[in-house]
Order: sequence, then C-alpha cells, then structure tokens
Amino acid sequence: MNLSDPLGDMLTRIRNGQKARMSVITSPASKLRTNVLEVLKREGYIRGYNVEDVRPGVRNLRIELKYHEGEPVIKEIHRVSKPGRRIYSKIADLPRVYNGLGIAILSTPRGVMSDAEARAANVGGEVLCKVF
Repeated sequence: MNLSDPLGDMLTRIRNGQKARMSVITSPASKLRTNVLEVLKREGYIRGYNVEDVRPGVRNLRIELKYHEGEPVIKEIHRVSKPGRRIYSKIADLPRVYNGLGIAILSTPRGVMSDAEARAANVGGEVLCKVF
C-alpha cells in the first residue's frame, strides 16, 4: 500500500482506535512516527508504544491508547502540515492549542518536540499536528 501521508495515516488510526475504544492499535513504523509517539507519551496522551518486528525489514508500532474514566484522553488530534501544503512557524508565531491546554507537535532542527519544548529551546519548525 502506497501512502502519501504516513503520519496522517497514523493519526487517523489513533483517532479511529479511540472511537472504537480499542486498547492497542498497530501502525507501520518509521522514525518520524516513533518521534511523534515519543512526544505523545512524554505529554501523557498515550500509555506507551513499542516497535515489533513483523519480518526482516518490516516493523510495526504497537500503540497503547490511554483512557481516563472510560473517555479517551485525546479529544482531538489532526494533521496541520500536509504533503500538499507544508506549514512552518517561527518561534513568535507558534500556535497555542486551546490556550495551552493542548499541544502542537513540531519538527525542528533539534528534533520532534512539543510547542512548549520548542519555545523553551527557542526554535521554530514545521507544525506536524495539534493534539487536545
């Protein structure tokens, strides 16, 4: 299967998995996806993830979704910068998601990080997605 937006595919799998009340979902692995999941885990939006080898050269991510009192922790997750329209943001223009209650995940020269970490590191970058 040829995907034009692998990160968007993973975000959709997370969104669909939470709507179906699944505890674990799988997604093909990549470095970008792993880095985004690391930020989600660090910020407390998912329980965790691990990389599983399906066969030589093919790896999957096993993502453990998080719920609080039966409700998904992630209320909203969507892609901002898409393959057809990349969105970049300077440090002064970094988006605030729901006035700081949510996070934006950025790809910066220093790696993938949340908007708060980017402000602390004083770097801008590509706004990958917003999570609330």
